[in-house]
Amino acid sequence: MPAGLVCLDVERCALNVECSAAPKRRRMSSIADTYYATATALLAKAREQNAPLLKKLGAILGQSVAHGGVIHTFGSGHSEVIGREIIGRAGGLVCVSGLYDPTGGFIENMVGYGTKIAERYDRQYGLLAGETIIVISNSGKNASPIEVALYAKQKGLTVIGLTCVAMSKTAPTVHPGGKKLHEVADHTLDNLGLPGDAIAPVVDGVMAGPTSTLIGATLLNLLMLETIDWLKASGHALPILRSQNMPDAIEYNRELGRRYKGRLSRQLA
Repeated sequence: MPAGLVCLDVERCALNVECSAAPKRRRMSSIADTYYATATALLAKAREQNAPLLKKLGAILGQSVAHGGVIHTFGSGHSEVIGREIIGRAGGLVCVSGLYDPTGGFIENMVGYGTKIAERYDRQYGLLAGETIIVISNSGKNASPIEVALYAKQKGLTVIGLTCVAMSKTAPTVHPGGKKLHEVADHTLDNLGLPGDAIAPVVDGVMAGPTSTLIGATLLNLLMLETIDWLKASGHALPILRSQNMPDAIEYNRELGRRYKGRLSRQLA
């Protein structure tokens, strides 16, 4: 296809099917068109590449949840948004709790700060052996996520890293231990993003349109669904939250949450 043109048959393009669209179905692509076509294709690729691990992790998380375990998340800076996607979520598991950085990632590279975040959370909500924590960092090189992961491993949790492996290879780690998140985690989900996160060219040397949130949030939702699938197939209870805007949902959700009293960072309505 000529440069500057985008096929509107995005589904076929994303599947690498030879395009048969007539010229009349083509138009000059905008930056938004470029982003959408590239991001949706990348999303499909990320799902396919991570699918075997998502299935494996669904069983690991499912066994923990079946025994009353909590799933924890931590993301520094903008990565916190991805973790929040599955916390207290209608249609999601009730037993998900998050560690939060009150500085919003401003001092995420202060060595020792991530350990303090983990210690404080552990005192308040508990990080228990046999549970799982999902640590999110697009670059995988900053100190706080690595320290949270190391602390959780020391406590006997399974650590899942969500990162961009390609981005992680572009710069050295800030952590004095010399490792990056994907080298510390027990399992790593790769969002397959580009170094710098943005994918749509604007002008020479300037890119726009990040993908880490779109793909990261989708991968975590897929992980929750794999966990639910395992729980269902294994005959366990399904602690799935309902939208509090639905009739009787608040009472239903509160009843689900009783088992996790004192362990969830987000209070149920």
